[in-house]
Parts: sequence; structure tokens; C-alpha cells
Amino acid sequence: MTIRIAVIGAGLMGADHAKIVAEELPGATLQLVCDMDDQRARRVADACGAFDIATDPKGAIARQDVDAVIIASPDFTHAPLSMACIAVGKRVLCEKPLSQSSADCIAVMETEQKAGAKFVQLGFMRRYDQSYQEMKQTLDDGHLGRALMMHNFHRNVETPAADFTGAMAITNSAPHEFDVVRYVLGTEYASISAFQPRRSDARVAPVVMVLETVDGQLVNIEINNNAAYGYDVRAELIGERGAVATNNVAYTRRESALAQSTSYDADWRTRYYDAYRRQNRDFLRFVMTGEFPMTASDCWDGYCAATVAEAGVRALKEARRAPVQMIAKPEFYA
Repeated sequence: MTIRIAVIGAGLMGADHAKIVAEELPGATLQLVCDMDDQRARRVADACGAFDIATDPKGAIARQDVDAVIIASPDFTHAPLSMACIAVGKRVLCEKPLSQSSADCIAVMETEQKAGAKFVQLGFMRRYDQSYQEMKQTLDDGHLGRALMMHNFHRNVETPAADFTGAMAITNSAPHEFDVVRYVLGTEYASISAFQPRRSDARVAPVVMVLETVDGQLVNIEINNNAAYGYDVRAELIGERGAVATNNVAYTRRESALAQSTSYDADWRTRYYDAYRRQNRDFLRFVMTGEFPMTASDCWDGYCAATVAEAGVRALKEARRAPVQMIAKPEFYA
């Protein structure tokens, strides 16, 4: 059986997903690429050998020659397009966030529950990264004892837009950390505080968050969108009997002029390419079997990330510790 996949969105992420479908997923066919800019859709489709292009996302989702969908369009489209997929009974891999609004996430969850089955796999790909998987396994195997703290930093060369703000760092960048920490620790958050130092220029300063889990652990997250030197994401988990840290991946080391150096990636795409491949392979199995992947994020995870981000924005704006208040977890997502 060949699964015919439509990719919605032909930007950086859409193009990468299209490439993975075309080259890395035996049993899948890149059926079409959809983008409001038909020329951009055509460029990606031609580069990846897609059968067709489209400009209307809901029309593309409804097509009879499409079996499953990958959503990589702008954030505000994720929730409505996910619900469109559920409405026609097609499973969807939706890039994060499900929505930056927790209320919208609840609407998607309600739609999915009414359908009676899971349809949405959410693209928090760090769960598929080898370093985080080994970190989680080390904790689960008991080598660290009880987890006490988790330190995280997430640095980009520069902000994607001149008007990027500290609040956007919380809602756009930090959700990856919000989710993968929940995944590694197996817990939820109770509160969040957020702080910003002052830069000497007009660029957005780093945001530092401190979160408390419901199990009494501390988590700190630094989001520095103007780190200048490279893309750099690392984490360290501290337990009662030891610690485990992720390593920056560098395949070579340069030695010259009395110095030693390694390089950094320019962005996330190379660093997490293997994680994206693993995620997309799990999505294909999900489409084929109907069994939701054990590693993957679902709509509940999307709701949790949005809720924590909303509390983080309040904490930053009001300069206070904000509670993270979530609805009761539906049995459907247990």
C-alpha cells in the first residue's frame, strides 16, 4: 500500500518535509504540494517530484487522491487545518504549535474526541532526537535517582524578524523546551517565572524562565534569539545520584594558528534532520496502522505547551510568578 501525502506550506519546513516524504519514506508518495504562492509550490514540487500542486489548503485536504497530510503552513492555520483533516477522516502531522491559543487547542481536542480516534500527530520533533531519548532512558532506567533539576538553553544566530519580542520567544521558540522537558521528566508544570536582561542595542534580549513542576522539580530555560555565534541547543538533567547532558554534534575539529575550534549549525534544520526523519516515519506507520506512536506528541501535548506559554507571557509582562492552570486531562488522551 502506498500512502499519498499532501504537504501544506512550501516554506522552509514544508520543503524539508516534502524532501523527506520523497526520499526517506518507503511506502509514501508525495502527492501534492500546496501553497498560496503557486510558484513557490511549483518549485518545491518540481524539486521533490510531487505529482501535483494546489493553492487551496482545504481543497487539497479534501482531495480523493490524498490519504494523509503534513501541515507546515503559518502557525495561525494549524488548528483550523487540523480540524479540516479530522472532518474528512485523514491523519495529519501538524508542525508545532497546534495553536498559540490554548482555547483553540481545546477546540481541536474536542473535534478529535467527537471523531472517536486520534488523527493529529504534533511536530515536537525533539522527542525523536537521540540525545533527548538517551537522556530520558537514563532517567527511566534509574541511573540518576529522582530527577531534581533540568537546565536548558536554546540559542539562535538572530531573530527571524526585526519586530521579534520577548513574548514571541516564549510562544514561538520555548514550546520545544516546554514539550521535551515534559516528555523527559514525565510531569506537568505548576508555575512559571520569566525574566529578561537588558541589551545595549535594540535587539530582543534573552528570556530566562524558571518553571516548577507538580512533582517539585525545577526547570530553567534560556531562549536567546540573538546569540550571534550559531544555533546551539543543549540540556542537562540533574538527579539525586548523577547527571546527564546532551552534547553539541560536531563531526570534525579544526586545529590551526595555536587554536582549536568546532563549528555550529546555522539553524535547526541540520541539527534535527534525523529527528524529523524518525518523526515522519512514525507518522507514516500511524497512517498505515491507526496506532498512535508512543513517542509522538498529540493534541493534549499541544494544549499543554500553549497553556505554559500563555502563563509565561503573563509572568514576563507582569514581572511575577504565574501559575500554570490547565483543564483536567481528558481520558481520551490518557
